[in-house]
Amino acid sequence: MAVDCRTPANTAKKISESICVKKVNSSVSKLLILGIFAGVFIGFGAQLATMTGHDMANYFGAGFTKLIMGMVFSVGLILVVIAGAELFTGNNLIIISALDKRISWGKVFKHWLIVFGANFIGSILIVYLIYYSGLWKSADYKVGAFSLKIANAKVNLSFMEALIRGILCNWLVCLAVWMAIASRYVMGKILAIVFPVTAFVAMGFEHSIANIFFIFKGILLKSQPEVVLASGLSAESLSNLNWGGFIFNNLIPVTLGNIIGGGFFVAFLYWVVYLKPQKESN
Repeated sequence: MAVDCRTPANTAKKISESICVKKVNSSVSKLLILGIFAGVFIGFGAQLATMTGHDMANYFGAGFTKLIMGMVFSVGLILVVIAGAELFTGNNLIIISALDKRISWGKVFKHWLIVFGANFIGSILIVYLIYYSGLWKSADYKVGAFSLKIANAKVNLSFMEALIRGILCNWLVCLAVWMAIASRYVMGKILAIVFPVTAFVAMGFEHSIANIFFIFKGILLKSQPEVVLASGLSAESLSNLNWGGFIFNNLIPVTLGNIIGGGFFVAFLYWVVYLKPQKESN
C-alpha cells in the first residue's frame, strides 16, 4: 500500500527524472496553451483576492485581511497544479534536471521563455476580460480603487526591494509545488499549496506572473477618473504606473528574484542534498 507522501529524496528524484524532463520535451503548442491557462488561473486568484480584500481591513484590520487574501489567492496555484497548466515560477524547479544532466541548459531557458510569454498573454487576457466586465465599478468604485493602490505600490518599490521580495515569494511557491508533488492525493496537494501561498501573499512578497495581472489592470484603471478619485491618489503619485514603471521597477527585478528563489534556494540546494553525486572516500 502506497504511503500518503513521498520522502523528500524521492520527490527530488521524481521531479528530476520524469516531471521536468517531460515538461521541457513538450511541444511548443502545448506549452503555449497550458502557459496561457496558467496566466489566467493566477489572474482568477488575484481577482478573487482583490474582491475579498477591498474593504475587509475596515472591519478586521490589515493583518487579517492579508491572511484571507493570501488564502483565497491560492486558488490560482491550485488550478495550475490540479487542473494542469504551465507556470513560469513553478517551472524554475526545472533547473534540478539540468543539474542532474538529464536536460540541457538551452532547453531550460527555451522552456522558460515560451512559458513566461504564454503566462504574460494569459494574464493580459484575463485583465481585459475583467476590465470589460465592469467589476471594478463595484462598491462605488472601491474595488477598482483597491486594485489601483495595489498596482501603484508595486511600481514604486526599489529594485532591491522588488528583487528580495521576488526571491522570498518563489522560495515559498516552489516549496508549495514541491510538496504538492510529494503528496499522492488531491486534498494533500491542495493543502500543500494553500499554506505557503497564503504565507507569501500575507507577508507581501512579489510574484512576477501575478504582478502582470495586478499592474496591467492598474494601468487600465488609471484612465478612469472615478477610480482615481475613489483611491485618493494624486496624478503625481501615479507617475510610475505605466509600462516603463511596470517593466523596470517591478517585472525585471521580481522575475530575477523569482528565478533565484525557486531555482537556487529550492531546486539547486535540494539537488545538492539529495541528488548530487557523492565522491567516494578513500
